[in-house]
Amino acid sequence: MTPALPRPAHRSWWLEEALARPEFAGQPCPPLDRDTSADVVVIGGGYTGMWSAFFLKERQPDLDVVLLEQDVCGGGPSGRNGGFVNAFYDEAVLLSSRFGDEGRRTVEVAARSIDEIGAWCERHGVDAWYSRVNHLAISTSPAQDHGIEEMLDEMRRLGLDEVYRELDPSEVRGRFDSPVARRGIDVVHAALVQPARLARGLRRVLIERGVRIFEGTHVRRFRNGAPAIAETPGGAVRAGRAILGVNAWATAWHEFRRTIMIRGTYIVVSAPAPDGLERMRWTRGEGVYDFRTALHYLRTTPDGRIAFGGAGLAVAPKKVTARYDYDERSVRELVRDFRRWFPGLRDVPLEAAWGGPVDVSGFHLPFFGTMPGGTAHYGLGFTGNGVGPCHLGGKILSGLALGIEDEATTLSIAHVEPKHFPPEPLFTPGQRLVNRAILRKDTLEDRGRRPDPVTNALAHLPRKLGYNLGP
Repeated sequence: MTPALPRPAHRSWWLEEALARPEFAGQPCPPLDRDTSADVVVIGGGYTGMWSAFFLKERQPDLDVVLLEQDVCGGGPSGRNGGFVNAFYDEAVLLSSRFGDEGRRTVEVAARSIDEIGAWCERHGVDAWYSRVNHLAISTSPAQDHGIEEMLDEMRRLGLDEVYRELDPSEVRGRFDSPVARRGIDVVHAALVQPARLARGLRRVLIERGVRIFEGTHVRRFRNGAPAIAETPGGAVRAGRAILGVNAWATAWHEFRRTIMIRGTYIVVSAPAPDGLERMRWTRGEGVYDFRTALHYLRTTPDGRIAFGGAGLAVAPKKVTARYDYDERSVRELVRDFRRWFPGLRDVPLEAAWGGPVDVSGFHLPFFGTMPGGTAHYGLGFTGNGVGPCHLGGKILSGLALGIEDEATTLSIAHVEPKHFPPEPLFTPGQRLVNRAILRKDTLEDRGRRPDPVTNALAHLPRKLGYNLGP
């Protein structure tokens, strides 16, 4: 029998929950309806843009900052992700191989954001459900066991084994008793948040600090010059400097069209099931993720819901379309996987589903830089892992905009050249083939089957071409 699909959430269940509360709905920020000027214009009301605006005001409180958001602040990936607050521990091997000691320094600096976000929430009275909890990385098929071993070996080599602790199957089942769970890693430095509450809390603090926010304001043209000019349907903003934090929507900009690709990611959320979590011994509130290439990521809520996410099948040309918001095929796959992970919760309904695009970089790392002329600065390519790194990104971009050389702006990722994706007409059909091959490979391995040679070859193709994507 085909399982019933949950309703499409409006943007996300997280944002619905947050906006129903006056402290997160906040005061209106109507669209820009006139020409104005500012010291800095920030384009994008997600974590990257808002943390940048926050750190601009931290560094220079009298700075005049305007923030433009085409939807509502937190309406994009920042308000619909899984809420995993991590750093670059999983990318430590890549950072060290590319940048040596500087890569290790990037890991250490990024790791501070995990605790600093919690301290920020406490200092500003933002109840973002911040919880300093471990994450469990688990293998869910024999094919993933090798990933566990490889990760642990690399962490020992890099001296990070105090962060990644090995768990045998009995230890995993003692904390997460799902029939799919095998071996595991206890990631001891991590946290969780309600992502939309964090985004809307940031919005409130920015308004209190004098940042002028205009929601529902689409930037239809950006002129990179002195001054930078952001043109919208209701007026233009002229500013001495600009910061661009536009995520997947950067593909509409010629300068970034080949530096990122778009990938859909989706989440389903269950009705409250605290008794079921108790039976599974999943009571510490850990975030959980597996070692699939298109990984599953899941966590609980204070009232006992399970939010279960994963990469989707939706792939469109290099632009954001409404197709990404609720891709029925991707949601159906998630529902199937949820039921496989939690057979004891077969009678618990799934109440909502949502999703959307994220920006994926060729090296699986965010990149920052300055456009020609030195006026506009950008941060892109968080690849669905931005809750913690966007906090660091705000430090980097605010420093770049103000011409400050400090710990953040001298990190290797602050001035790295991104790896370009192939041009059209090769890119779009190639992306579709590879994406589907990766998901098919993961699905076959979930069932204990070996992928066929064609599927295996296509799934491994990005790595062979020098991209840090795929198995």
